[in-house]
Amino acid sequence: AERPGEVTDPGRRPAASARRRKAEDSSESREEDPMSDGQDGDAWFSRGHGEEQEPHSAPSPLPQYKGKANLHVFEDWCGGAVRHLRKNLHFPLFPHTRTTVKKLAVSPKWKNYGLRIFGYIHPFKDGDFQFSVASDDNSEFWLSSDDSPSNSRLAAFVGKLGTEWTAPGEFTKFSSQVSKPLRLMSSRRYYFELLHKQDDRGSDHVEVGWRVFLPSLKFEVIDSSYISLYTDESSLKMNHVEHIPQTLASHSGSHLWEAQQDEHGADMLKADPRDTFFLTPAIEASRVENVLVPCAYSPTYVVKDFPIARYQGLQFVYLSFVYPNDFTRLTHMETENKCFYRESPLYLEKFGFYKYMKMDEEEEDPRQRAFLFLGPDNFLDDEEEEEEGVDSPEPTDAPPEAKERSFGPAPRAKGKDPMPVTGEDELGLPAASPKHLQPHLSVPIFGGKAKTPGPSRPAAPSEDKKPRKSQEKVYVTRLQPGKRKAPAQELAFPGIFLYPKLVRRVHLRSRTPDPGKGQEEEEDEEEEVSDYSYEAGELQQGWLEDSINWQRTFSVSSVDFELLRSDWNDLRCNVSGNLQLAESEVVDVVAQYMERLNEKNGGIYTLLRIINVEKRRDTARGNRYLLELELAERGQRTVRLSEYVYVLLHQGKQDDSAEANPDRLALGATEPQPSAWSILYGKSVLCRPLRLSWRQDVMVHFVVPVKNQARWVQQFISDMAGLYGATGDANFNVILVDFDSEDMDVEKALRDARLPRFQYLRRTGNFERSAGLQAGVDTVEDEHSIVFLCDLHIHFPANILDSIRKHCVEGKLAYAPIVMRLSCGSSPREPNGYWEVNGFGLFGIYKSDFDRVGGMNTEEFRDRWGGEDWELLDRVLQSGLEVERLRLRNFYHYYHSKRGMWNTRSKKPSKE
Repeated sequence: AERPGEVTDPGRRPAASARRRKAEDSSESREEDPMSDGQDGDAWFSRGHGEEQEPHSAPSPLPQYKGKANLHVFEDWCGGAVRHLRKNLHFPLFPHTRTTVKKLAVSPKWKNYGLRIFGYIHPFKDGDFQFSVASDDNSEFWLSSDDSPSNSRLAAFVGKLGTEWTAPGEFTKFSSQVSKPLRLMSSRRYYFELLHKQDDRGSDHVEVGWRVFLPSLKFEVIDSSYISLYTDESSLKMNHVEHIPQTLASHSGSHLWEAQQDEHGADMLKADPRDTFFLTPAIEASRVENVLVPCAYSPTYVVKDFPIARYQGLQFVYLSFVYPNDFTRLTHMETENKCFYRESPLYLEKFGFYKYMKMDEEEEDPRQRAFLFLGPDNFLDDEEEEEEGVDSPEPTDAPPEAKERSFGPAPRAKGKDPMPVTGEDELGLPAASPKHLQPHLSVPIFGGKAKTPGPSRPAAPSEDKKPRKSQEKVYVTRLQPGKRKAPAQELAFPGIFLYPKLVRRVHLRSRTPDPGKGQEEEEDEEEEVSDYSYEAGELQQGWLEDSINWQRTFSVSSVDFELLRSDWNDLRCNVSGNLQLAESEVVDVVAQYMERLNEKNGGIYTLLRIINVEKRRDTARGNRYLLELELAERGQRTVRLSEYVYVLLHQGKQDDSAEANPDRLALGATEPQPSAWSILYGKSVLCRPLRLSWRQDVMVHFVVPVKNQARWVQQFISDMAGLYGATGDANFNVILVDFDSEDMDVEKALRDARLPRFQYLRRTGNFERSAGLQAGVDTVEDEHSIVFLCDLHIHFPANILDSIRKHCVEGKLAYAPIVMRLSCGSSPREPNGYWEVNGFGLFGIYKSDFDRVGGMNTEEFRDRWGGEDWELLDRVLQSGLEVERLRLRNFYHYYHSKRGMWNTRSKKPSKE
């Protein structure tokens, strides 16, 4: 039992320990013996009307309020637990739909939604009542001790994890479903709240039953005779939310929100100096003028006037490298998208990470000595050796069917057993093999233990260098206890197989199977490869158990899979992060710049931290860097330096020019360190690229077209006001182009928000994204300001303005930051999803450049959207601009319902 004095209004928050106690006491305490709780329940409800409140009669609801309860629907939100509903961005104030129901039993026959039903219950008599809730999936029934929402307590619930559910009307499946006996009076009304979460499976339903507290009575669904509305919402706009009750069940400040926030594994959630570096005072512009000698900036990858086919511009966008690691790689999502790691167990066994491991030599144990089978059939002809390359780990007398089932079809040599194909680009790939297949066939099966066929072929760095006799076909197994040892010979493969699960064990005295027994052997094979075969549960007599060497150790070099990537915009891999830049290269460039900076300014600057370095690679002419450094000025004041520099490659001699040495300059993932540049290119020149400086106070215009998206428009306006409050940066403007929205007054919402400036543009007719964006840009008068073509469903990081300004340079650079699309049920606090590597709809560009390339294509994309961003990208690239493409930390696209959006109309539900 709890005292109402401990329960706060929605704006107040109780102490942490009390909060946890409340959640437990009000829901599950003494559930095993509900009979003993009658008096406690009476006291719990009667204390609310004790000395502080006079007993009173419930006010009679207005006629239009009777027989109904308020229903709020939150659509397209995944998960089956009520705690998942609480994580919805719009819960509880901005539901997708606001309507009413006539009884507390609802089944929309839909999926991935959440419901909030609230109103008043009117008891039909004085006495003790019990309530029960049933649902698929989870639900919670909250009841107040009076008509005040702030006195609500959790009375009954179905599940907490999202996996629990009941059948319709199954009111006693879980002990938590049934409330304690509660004393109610017919002269009063009691506020209630019902929360329900449904996933994408099952027969959705939620219902609340009640009964007078007599064990023999059944629960009856509460119907229209005993409920009334909390408030009439029929005439209110969707952004009018002052009337919506916020209780312990739903208020964002309640303990339930905080207690149910699971710690998420995304590295991007951890603080990074980049996120707040824009707040550091900038270094005086005069301090960085003429620090470096100026040089022309004209990268070779710019495709000005190059004839690009429709939507081909996507292939001419390259990625930049960053330092230090900004943890934009979605390591927590790699179970769903294997960019670096293949999931197939067969692949992992044959071609997996054993490639990077060199097993240490083992001290030979006489009892565990491997021995060799050598016979006439164990030797290869020259032809066969050339065809098959390395030795196979398959035993010679294993049936052919086993090999095909384990490794796929294998090439056969005449008169010999089939052998699996193993890769040899590092072990010696046959010359006839296609070049593009080499990376997929490059891993030795023995993970660094296999030997090269001959000294003339290159060996993999992780392999043993000892030569072996390539003529011998060698198979290794364990000695059985009591068997005679083989003659002592030098071991070609010390130790045992690394892959006992894939290779069939062979009895020492077994013989090559009779082809006539193929069917019988196949059945035996099926039994052996099954991991869950109950018939073959015991080992057959004479077969060996797998031996495991728990003391096997190995050597490994440091490996970074990010360094294996190129700056090509990989559209297949959408969980990989920004490309990583080598530390030694960064240190070299920063050291040179700091030396020049202090030469000009009398040595007053000390480097405190390298906050961020971004590199755009051009191996023919030079590399562009954005240096962001935290400096101490005269050992006291901390300042921020954020400047573009250019490392121009020397091309004085014809032999050293990029044109003369294209292969030498195609460095790829193995690009040499800067310290070796003088050897490859001659002396490199650190210089200031002309016309490549960014303005730190330039105006940014966010242009967003909208139509009938009240909850998202309100959220966007609130986010923009929050951005202004967090940064104090008044140099941005919100331009909303409204296509006759009927669900809210967009202009009034803009006026009421605390924004530095805004523009409202009203258009009639159907929604047109291209026309809306163009109309918004046309309202911008200053052509030397930046327009950011934006979407409505975006969560912005606090450094978004700084990021846009840094990467937009008039006449040179446009900016298309990569946004992370959140999955259904995910939020910025729990970011599951993927990077939108294909989309260019979020686009920053100077107004003058936007006009120069022709703006949006409003003719072709009049009544549709999708593709207009790629078409604009084509023209931007052809005009000679670079498009900067980086994954931006904490930059999210909210998952949202597409129902009711833009110009769609919903069909009336069929009456069943």
